Formats: sequence, structure tokens, C-alpha cells
Amino acid sequence: MKRKLSLAAILLAATPLAQAATDSLDEVVVTATRTEQALAQTLSHATVITRKDIETSQAADVPALLRNLAGVEVYQNGGIGKQSSLFMRGTNSSHTLVLLDGVRINSATAGTTQIDQLMLDQIERIEVVRGNVSSLYGSEAIGGVIQIFTRRGKGVPSFNGGLGAGSYGTRRVSAGFGGGAENDTFNVQVSKYKTDGVSAVKTSLVPGVNPDKDGYDNTSVSANVRHAFGRAHSMSVSLFDSKATSQNDNAFGSSTDANSSKSHIQKYAAASDNLLSEGWLSKLQVARGTDGTQNYLNGAPDANLGAQFKTTSDLFSWQHTIRAGGNDVLVVGWEKLKQQVASSTLFTRTSRTDDSLFAGYTFNFGAEQLQFNYRKDKYSDFGTAKTWLLGYGGNIAESWRLTASMATAFKAPTLNDLFYPFVDWGFGYSYVGNPNLKPEHSRNKELGLHYAKAGQKLDLVYFENRIHDLIVINTLPASTMVNLNEARIEGAELSLNEQIGEAAVRLSVTRQNPRDANTGQILLRRARNFASLGVVKRYGALRVGGEWQYSGVRTDIDINTFARTRLAPYDVANLTAGYAMSEHLELSARVDNLFNRDYMLAHGYNTPGRTVFVGLSYR
Repeated sequence: MKRKLSLAAILLAATPLAQAATDSLDEVVVTATRTEQALAQTLSHATVITRKDIETSQAADVPALLRNLAGVEVYQNGGIGKQSSLFMRGTNSSHTLVLLDGVRINSATAGTTQIDQLMLDQIERIEVVRGNVSSLYGSEAIGGVIQIFTRRGKGVPSFNGGLGAGSYGTRRVSAGFGGGAENDTFNVQVSKYKTDGVSAVKTSLVPGVNPDKDGYDNTSVSANVRHAFGRAHSMSVSLFDSKATSQNDNAFGSSTDANSSKSHIQKYAAASDNLLSEGWLSKLQVARGTDGTQNYLNGAPDANLGAQFKTTSDLFSWQHTIRAGGNDVLVVGWEKLKQQVASSTLFTRTSRTDDSLFAGYTFNFGAEQLQFNYRKDKYSDFGTAKTWLLGYGGNIAESWRLTASMATAFKAPTLNDLFYPFVDWGFGYSYVGNPNLKPEHSRNKELGLHYAKAGQKLDLVYFENRIHDLIVINTLPASTMVNLNEARIEGAELSLNEQIGEAAVRLSVTRQNPRDANTGQILLRRARNFASLGVVKRYGALRVGGEWQYSGVRTDIDINTFARTRLAPYDVANLTAGYAMSEHLELSARVDNLFNRDYMLAHGYNTPGRTVFVGLSYR
């Protein structure tokens, strides 16, 4: 406790206010309405993480950044590159939609996205929109949407690069070239990240597990090019490719077993942007996103875990944005999504399609704003889902704004839920999918108070979410998936950001009550209270910063007995520093888990101890 209070005092002493710089008043966000909008004018609680924020943090992957945000909890089973769970506003890990440059890269079988395979060297910015936004994006967006944008070229063509090394045999190198010339912009980025890691499973809790280190190796490439045909028309193509190998532990394996998995995420997209008339923008996009996983035991495909799963998501979309009557904005569009699964598991059905129509209108009445969205999705396997949003925002005083909204959302059953074949797992356990499942549905209400002025931004939001027809396993040992449970979630989140001179501060606090409506039990791996505090300050060419992350008590499943168990609260401190050796060259360092805390994010799985990483970057 003394160390915790001492660190908080150090952080607060760096600047007179508690807040950190991620959002600026003139920042633009796209994800909240599917078109450009000033961040300070969104009706949703949205956060933008810029390239500058990424470079200042010196974090390696997306989960490391998201842990600092209000309303967002991220867990990894054994360190960087290991399987992650993301819970936004207390909803399930499959209730947050993750987009990469507007393209789905999720698994149609697991229902989640491998955010643990996305390295920050490839990323330009991240937009996080909390709350039900299915009326904009369809399935999964019950807790919110996270949209990740890969790096783009701009300005005079130039090189960038970086390299570094640190604890646990960690090595990292990246290089890129991008910029613009006349009517063209382009960028190419490559990166390599490798670490020896730690043993994924805690051998003190599961002594029969192989105690060796479980490493991670990732190679990523992204590229894009855009050509403008005058002022009104342009075409662009982009690609992303991430290949990784991760060593893991099997809690039921022997002390010599070698478990590993290979992940492969890809995205290809081509888009045409056309200004059809003044105030009328049309965007036509064709894209493919893939999510692939292969599991191995002692070098051979692991039949118990399913050796191979690959989802291919083909998307065709046509969106029109019309600015009518001053600042009013109409967005209408059509999307067609086809998902195909290739697997060593013989699913009874391996594909699905979704045809959707969506429309949204934002009215602006001076200082007041009204937003309405509607979307209809028609799936080939379970039928139709309709969602809507009604939101209001208005100034109540200088720089103060009140927002309120009601919305509905849904999540489509996964192909695992619907069409998994009958499998006898042994030990008297079996499992089979249920083709009669309905989608999960939710209804969300929220009320927000916002302040934005001269480098200061505050968001205080209260939210309620009712999720029904939750898909769960009915009984063991013979099990299938059924629409049975209901979840109720109430909570409040605070985001405070401020820039004072050379000091930037961020404070995020979340209090929530995510529970099973039938039993009253808290939902697994979710804390009622969690918070983070970050400070960054410059002293000439030197930049210093610190982070403090706290999470309260959580409930999990015991890795040995499968009974519910308690995870103790934890707090972790991280430090960063950077020194500008020249206009383009910076030496940086990051220390994670400064006080070498021994804590668990998931029961039975290790988290790394104190780690140090030193890097050199050229921009």
C-alpha cells in the first residue's frame, strides 16, 4: 500500500491535475457515426488513440494500450501474444466488434478477434466507441466497437524505423517508408517482434505442466496506396498480414509436452471514394478479412483442440454520406458479408451470409443535436435482426454538454454454437451445436455529462444494459448450446484528459455491476471497480511518464477443479522515458510491473514480472 501511495504521489506531482493526453478538442472520430465528426460532438463515449500516443507509450501490442481505458478490461493467458479476452462495459468478450480499417477479421467459429496478434508498429490510430452501436455495424457491437487503422503515408516521402531489446529475451525491429507526391499517397510497414516469454501456466498451481518458457514470434506487414483523380474521386488499395507462433501450456499435459499455436490474420481491401455532388460522398469497398489458427502438440496437429480453424470474411459495402441543410448529415448504405470456415473439424455447415441495410440521420439545431440510426440484418442461418439508436446531445453551459441515448443491439450465434458436430471429448463429456439458436439481444440506456475546453476533456457516463437470450451450455456432461441466460449491467465510467504546458495526464475510473440476472453472480473475469492513471511530462529533450493500473476482485474458473474461484485485486505500475537525441532520433525505455507484482489476470496463468525494454527509433 505504501508503494502504491508513493507512486500516485510521484505521478500527481508531475502536474497539478490528474489526466493524460490522448484526446484533443479538434480530434476527428469516424467510428461513432460512420462518418467524420468532431470528437467533442459525439453522442457516444469515444476515445481516440493517436500515433503520437502509441509512440509515447512504447507499448508493444494493442491489449497493453486498451487496458488504460475507462470501461475496457483486457486479459491475456500468460503474457504477450497469448489468447486475450476483452470485456467492454462488462459485456462478454464476443460482444465487442473489432474492425481493421473497417474490415472484420474475427473468427466465425470462436466469435472473437485476435487483438493479441496486432502489433503497434503497424497502427496509425485506434478509435474506441462504447455502448450499443449495432445500428451502425450489426452483430457483436453490444459493448462497443474498436476500430484500428493501419499506418498511412502523408507529407514528403520518408523512412521510419526502430529496434530494441529487453527482458525475457525480447527483440523488436520495424521499418517503413511512406508519404505523398502530387495525387498519390502510399505507405509500407514491416515489423518483427520476438520474446522468450514466461511459462504460460503457473506451475505452483498446476505442477504437472511443462515449466519451460513459452515464447512468442510475430512478423507483420501492412501496405496501402491511394490515387486521387482530381478533387472529387480517388481509389485506394490496402493489405495487412500478421503471422505468429506462440508457445503455450496445456493444464492437462505432461511436464514434457510442447504446445504451440500458429495464428495468421490478413486483410485486403479496395475502395473508391467519389464526391457525386457538393455534400454527397459515395464510398464503395470490396474487402476480405481472414482469421486462421492451427494448434500443435509436440509438433503434430492437436486433435483435442481442433487442429485448424480458418474464417474468411468477404465484405461488399456501398455507403453514401449526404450533408444536408447546414450541419445535418444523412448516412445510408448496404453491406453484404459472406463468412466461410475451413477446418479440420467437420462442421455440419461451413458458411453464412448477411445482407444488411442501414441508415442514420444527425440533426443539428444550434447547440442541440439529435441522432437516429436504424439497421436491418438478414442472416442465411437464423433470420433477421433489427436494431436502432436514438440519441440526444445539448449544451447546458459554456463547454458543458449533456447526452442521452437508447439503443438495441444483437450478436449472431457463432458457427460453433450452431453447427459444431457431435464430439465425444472423453471422460463422459460430449458436445454438439444447436441450429435452432436465436441471436443474443440487448437494450442499452446511457446518460452522459461532458466537458471540453482548451486542452481539457472530461466524460462522465452512466450506462444500463440488459442482455437476453444469452447463449450458454445447458448441462454437463452431455451438452449443447441454448438461449437461456440474461445479464444485467449497470455502471459509470469517468475519463479525464488534460494538457497543461508540457504535462499530459489521463485518469480513467470505472464502477460497474455485471451480473447474471437469474443467479445474481458476478460475470466471470470482470471487476466491479478498476482504474488507471497516467502522466507524461517533458523537460526539454527528455520525456518521462508513468502509469498506474488497478483492478478489484474478480471471479474466475479454477484451472484444476472448474469451480468458481476468487482472483485477488491487483495494482501495477509502469514507467516510460524518452530522450530526443536529434530531430528524428529518439532513445526510449519502458519498465512494466515496476514493483514486480505477482498477480493473475486468469486463474492459473502467469503474468510477467518486472520487465525492461530499451529502444531506438527514427522518424
